[in-house]
Amino acid sequence: MDIYSKKSTWKIYLAIAGIVIVILSLLYTNYLTQKLAEGERNYVAIWGEAMQVIANSDENVDLTLPTRIINGNTTIPVILVNLQGHIDFNRNFGDDSDSHLANQVNKMDKKGFQPIDIPGFGKLYYQESNTLRLLRYFPFVQLILISAFIAFGYLGFSSARRSEQNRVWVGMAKETAHQLGTPISGMVAWIEHLKTIRENDIDVHEILDELGNDVSRLELIAERFSKIGSVPSLDNVNIYQELENCRVYMQRRAPRKVHFHFPDPDTDPMLVRLNPPLFEWVVENLLRNALDSMDGHGSITVEVFEEDKAIAIEVTDTGKGIPLSKFKTVFQPGYTTKKRGWGLGLSLSKRIIEEYHSGKIFVKRSEENKGTTFCIKLQKATA
Repeated sequence: MDIYSKKSTWKIYLAIAGIVIVILSLLYTNYLTQKLAEGERNYVAIWGEAMQVIANSDENVDLTLPTRIINGNTTIPVILVNLQGHIDFNRNFGDDSDSHLANQVNKMDKKGFQPIDIPGFGKLYYQESNTLRLLRYFPFVQLILISAFIAFGYLGFSSARRSEQNRVWVGMAKETAHQLGTPISGMVAWIEHLKTIRENDIDVHEILDELGNDVSRLELIAERFSKIGSVPSLDNVNIYQELENCRVYMQRRAPRKVHFHFPDPDTDPMLVRLNPPLFEWVVENLLRNALDSMDGHGSITVEVFEEDKAIAIEVTDTGKGIPLSKFKTVFQPGYTTKKRGWGLGLSLSKRIIEEYHSGKIFVKRSEENKGTTFCIKLQKATA
């Protein structure tokens, strides 16, 4: 199991754990609200009995306790309806007008509320206290706060991780360019020296010319790495000619049974804002991946479309394809399906296109065992 499959599995486990915590919180809060609701109903029943005692008492009865019970209710809204259906008393309702109180009674009747019957005295209607009402909302408030905490924490850690990754990327790229510089300079010097001491040897010069081409390629690679982390200069470049340069280089190194279908380089120029060495790196990465997925036979097609102020470049192969669930994962550092490889090509490509060219690169479509289409969108050059 690769690191991204493990990551997805852990996300599922965390989601399940979060759902379980929310359910348990809801169940426990519901248990508490039921107990509190039962306690409030019992208290209202005692309150009604206290009202009954006061109403039926004579001068010799000590009313201290009933009075304290009645005055002690400062949270539960209560309405006393007598046997004739008239409102005799209310408590803790902000608006104590008869019309408002009657409206409250009607609402409770429509909701199926069961009033507390005080025999020979009347019926008590009541509403939940603010404490009970707030307790019912507590799980949702708790869920919102926990979600906000997790979201801000995730954003903070993600930002810090991306910043750290960027520093590692830049450091490795520049160190690679620096390490390549010294041997490349040495190789250039040795090639020139060999040409001098074997001036008349045609075979040696042919070999040295090929070595020179390889060294030039190494110089280009070093230049590409040196541009990682710095702001590259963008020029107005004919996209057809740039794609042709990539085709010529890659087709020489591809199996003969792989056919390349690229736009005609003599088509009317279409100018795009890009950095040629870095853009060629991206296209070469896509072409290499396409070649690896086709096992030595198939076709690679590149098409260019104009979309408003952008230019879309689509690279389509007839390879193994990519599962829908991996469309975004393929751009993650370290993701690879090859036995050998670091899984950095597409990650670098995404960085080059999106961060340095302010464009987009994504998997447009793919079907397993039929092929994949990558799409690059770049800014069209202005006149």
